[in-house]
Amino acid sequence: MAAKQRLTAGQVWERTLTMVSKLLREFDHEMQKDSGISIIWYDVLLHLYIAPEKKMRMQVLSDSLILTRTGATRLVDRIEKAGLVRREAVPEDRRGYYAILSEEGERVLRLAQKAHRRDIRKHFGAHLSKDEQQTLYELVTRVFDANSGR
Repeated sequence: MAAKQRLTAGQVWERTLTMVSKLLREFDHEMQKDSGISIIWYDVLLHLYIAPEKKMRMQVLSDSLILTRTGATRLVDRIEKAGLVRREAVPEDRRGYYAILSEEGERVLRLAQKAHRRDIRKHFGAHLSKDEQQTLYELVTRVFDANSGR
């Protein structure tokens, strides 16, 4: 039996990034087919859904996404035009705005969540045992927590 190859952190990271990218493309395809929204729209709606009062300051929302602030603003512009979010000025900050999940946005999110959970089970969870999922969660959490102070 051949010895296992010793991997570098770079190799593990590159494989992880490639896997996540591939899964996100698959999830995006399925989500557009099932609910008519993209995975990035879903991400925005989900962040707003779990936020207190279903609203976030635009700056905080953009920091939560893998987009520049300008990109996040343009994205929210498109989602707002679709009627899934609305904006409201922050009373104590003339330059600040909240993005707020609309009732229609919540309806679309709930529809997308059902299909997305199914797709996560099919394309990710089905390939890992419960113990492997737990181990992976603990490892990812360790790396996440170590880098959360930045």
